[in-house]
Amino acid sequence: MTEQKLEPMGEFFNRRADGYEEHQRSAVDGAPELYDFTASLLPDRPGAEILDLGCGTGLELDAYFPRNPTAAVTGIDLSEALTDELLKKHADKNVAVILASYFDEPFGVSAFDAAVSVMSLHHFEKERKIPLYRKLKESLKPGGFFILTDYFAPDEKFETFRFAELRRLKEHWGIPEDEFCHYDTPLTAEHETEALRAGGFTEIEALRRWGNTVTIRAK
Repeated sequence: MTEQKLEPMGEFFNRRADGYEEHQRSAVDGAPELYDFTASLLPDRPGAEILDLGCGTGLELDAYFPRNPTAAVTGIDLSEALTDELLKKHADKNVAVILASYFDEPFGVSAFDAAVSVMSLHHFEKERKIPLYRKLKESLKPGGFFILTDYFAPDEKFETFRFAELRRLKEHWGIPEDEFCHYDTPLTAEHETEALRAGGFTEIEALRRWGNTVTIRAK
């Protein structure tokens, strides 16, 4: 049996940029409805400042800008190919892209009215997310909130298996434990909620579910 080859996260998406949007709109539970629903939850105040974690080509922004064309969006992503497409699509909008890991990039303090992440955070363990969520909570203005639409594990057994399999594959290929590789390791929605709460969010609500896709609002 041939072992699955792991690819660095940014390189994985750079290589698949041409078919990325078609895949996301057809192969994800809840697509394409989830992008419109997520966008509908973001602030409609003119000039609202939004942080987008793992922005990719901005599928949720395609639905958001018609609702709020003057919003100022800061997107963070590892893929230059995907973010280049985002900037082309929305060249007339106030969009800034940071080509970096959102784990490493500072977000500032009370800088954003809301934050959003769609189909990006299902690659990381709970312990790694907690400091990210602390940083994210600090970056939100009073009354600000985080909208997370993502893929979640159906149960704890599946979650445990995927993380164990990722460790096994990294060991097989001689990849350092802390290197980001593309391999789905979703948490259960319950464990995601625990990470958000540990990060400082106190009001956490699941708003919509499509199969294994869930939209969560955290304040």
